[in-house]
Amino acid sequence: MHAAVLHAFNSPPRYTEFDEPVAGEGESLLTVRAAALHRIDRARATGTHYASPQQLPAVAGTDGVGTTADGERVWFALPRAPFGSMAEHSVTQNYMLAPLPPQLGDAEAAALINPGMAAYLPLTWRAKLVEGETVLVLGATGVTGRLAVQLAKLLGAGRVVAAGRDPQALESLRDLGADALIRLDRPKDEIAAAFAAEAGKDGYQVVLDYVWGAPTEALLTALTGHEFKAATSETRLIQIGDGASPVISLPAEVLRSSAVTLTGSGGFAPPAVQGEAYGKLVGFAAQGTLKVAVEELPLSQVEEAWVRGDRDGRRLVLIP
Repeated sequence: MHAAVLHAFNSPPRYTEFDEPVAGEGESLLTVRAAALHRIDRARATGTHYASPQQLPAVAGTDGVGTTADGERVWFALPRAPFGSMAEHSVTQNYMLAPLPPQLGDAEAAALINPGMAAYLPLTWRAKLVEGETVLVLGATGVTGRLAVQLAKLLGAGRVVAAGRDPQALESLRDLGADALIRLDRPKDEIAAAFAAEAGKDGYQVVLDYVWGAPTEALLTALTGHEFKAATSETRLIQIGDGASPVISLPAEVLRSSAVTLTGSGGFAPPAVQGEAYGKLVGFAAQGTLKVAVEELPLSQVEEAWVRGDRDGRRLVLIP
């Protein structure tokens, strides 16, 4: 079969021949219909991610859409090594399959689930968003950030503030539910002032952080108190990505002077939590209330796709 095969770390996979997978006990063989190129796929291909392949060559791809031997169309995840989703065929454990509604196309489903989980679970499982709260999305112009803006509104946020570097992409988020916009393509002190202004007297109750680095430092500066005063609102900051930098400088006074709680995205959620999240995501998408933009390319162009990545908030989806 043809597949996107990783022969060396830190290099794009190549479109070439690879052995056909054979399903074992408790597994399903899949004919792949679509596989998105996610950030996690790039991270695993560096060789330094905790879930990087243990041996090469290996097929790239963490999840996708395919059909089982009996013709059922499903979303599937975590193929058995050395197989991946970016191939004509793949194989995974039966419990890693989930049905798809007919209203959801192959490419849309392939693009949605991975980033959708990275938006839905931080809002619900980690931040425990309460109806009416204010949500700030740091890194809102990427695929996951755009989904986070939409989901925050769908889940009952009273106000959603979107922050990102691309002015044009940022402006488009108003149509997806953003109530206010903050540009991150300016000096740190100006960003901090904008965060403070949009926080108002009630502040941000939930922050989804996909960028870390200088933008997060600017936010923490804006949240730092400058007097002894009772806290009236807690800010739950959920660390999810590091698009700007993997590190920040965190002055102690930030945590002493304000009710800020820093929490990680939590790794894998329990199966029941993931199942509920999956159902909500595909349900919203099938109803047309949650949208993900896609760009389809043939699997044979995987090297080109790998080098250039997403454009204009559209997730690249490879079609075998």
